[in-house]
Amino acid sequence: MRNILSPLNREVLQQFTWSKVLLAFDYDGTLAPIVMEPERAVMRESTRALVGELARLYPCIVISGRGRPDLRRRLHGVSLRGIVGNHGIEHSHATPRLAEEVKRWEPVLGRRLSGFRGVRVENKSSSVAVHYRRSREKKRARAAILRAAAALGSIRVIGGKQVIDLLPEGAPHKGIALERERDRLRSDTAIYVGDDGTDEEVFGLDQPGRLLTIRVGPGRASQAAYYIESQAAVDELLAELVALRPRAQATQAGPR
Repeated sequence: MRNILSPLNREVLQQFTWSKVLLAFDYDGTLAPIVMEPERAVMRESTRALVGELARLYPCIVISGRGRPDLRRRLHGVSLRGIVGNHGIEHSHATPRLAEEVKRWEPVLGRRLSGFRGVRVENKSSSVAVHYRRSREKKRARAAILRAAAALGSIRVIGGKQVIDLLPEGAPHKGIALERERDRLRSDTAIYVGDDGTDEEVFGLDQPGRLLTIRVGPGRASQAAYYIESQAAVDELLAELVALRPRAQATQAGPR
């Protein structure tokens, strides 16, 4: 994995800006810093301004584990071309059926996790996030969450940063969502930026030349091709994308 902002690799970023490219971002840990209470996760003003500028230069979307209504509220005022929630499930036509399935998980999780302080079950309509960031026994809490998940039958379990996401088996994932949005917006290529296990569904897509994957923070086990040092470096990446776009458009226009 290589740093996309190093002098040797910025040319890779430039090549993608010359194409008909879609920019896609995760929200928590990517556009917004990770915080103790997920409800308080907001973009820095500098990040919001840069995303707004990017959205005027490129088609931009957000694909997040958050529910779509929550994302729309947090991204209000930014002219994005798409917001996809619940790890890619929303906009799925199967969402009402999946919501009913997810609703049946709540009492099972509630019973099995009731003895663990600092563990919170969040029903996001088409998926469930079990947070254990506030637990003082994180290893025991995580193990208990995984045991409770196993009792639900055939589901998808995705590990995040002190959160475990539970999704119905066969539901669309972030990789499917990105491909769907790229087709919808008629983009030839895509750049995707994410930070944890839920983003590996995109990082693992084998599309050389069509998809540039960037992880927030290096990770030996990640399938992302490139990384940036930290969430604080997101602004530097966004600023570079803003700066490269006018140059790319000028190159495409050619001499007059």
